[in-house]
Amino acid sequence: MRPTKPRNGWKYLAVFAVLAVLTLWAGIGVDANLSAIIDNWGNATDKIVALLQPDYWFFPETVDAVAETLQMAVIATTIGAAVSLPLSFAASRVTNPHGTFRSVVRGFMNVVRAVPDLLYAAILVAVVGTGALSGVLALIVFNIGIIVKLVSEAIDAVDTGPQEAALAAGGTWVGADRTAVLPQIFPAFVSQTLYTLELNVRASAVIGLVGAGGLGMLIDNVRTFYKYHQLSLIILEILVIVLALELLSTWARKKLIG
Repeated sequence: MRPTKPRNGWKYLAVFAVLAVLTLWAGIGVDANLSAIIDNWGNATDKIVALLQPDYWFFPETVDAVAETLQMAVIATTIGAAVSLPLSFAASRVTNPHGTFRSVVRGFMNVVRAVPDLLYAAILVAVVGTGALSGVLALIVFNIGIIVKLVSEAIDAVDTGPQEAALAAGGTWVGADRTAVLPQIFPAFVSQTLYTLELNVRASAVIGLVGAGGLGMLIDNVRTFYKYHQLSLIILEILVIVLALELLSTWARKKLIG
């Protein structure tokens, strides 16, 4: 006779009840009022209609901003990935035997990830001024925080057998990591770098709202004067760029990763 598994229905019910209570508590805390959405829905009607009618004649005015956004994304991704790879090895327990140094790197990366990219952009705009440079610097820091986190976790999950064999044969830690670990995590590194490139296009549209260059500055200009037809075109352009990058990333992953 097969043993019967204990019923776990009450556990799922308890989890659901806890989540419901937490959600209700959070809603009361932020004064969420759904009736306000219903009462003011009429104010959004004309905006939605305008957003559904892009002003295609505005396209020539967006070309420079689109080009700047792509340039910012490419530069930030390239530099961020180059800096992130050695930091990822330093943050992994598999490739860095020095516990204190590893803890310092991980702690620093936690601080980097804790600060929003918009705040980085606002600080850098105050330091170096408005424009693409402050946006690129903010995106580089943003990229490092993401890539190091994801790639270091991939390194933690690798097969350590080849690395141990290299060390046993008299190799150095750097040499063992380069020959035994890097080939295993390189596909993940490429994949995360391509994903970060996609994120940079969207992020540049946000950080530009504080003067950090790219499409974000143009969005802020048209939004200030309630030009929703033009804003709709910019949103459409961002969508097209992200979809194009998604297709490019998929093709590159197949070619580079297999």
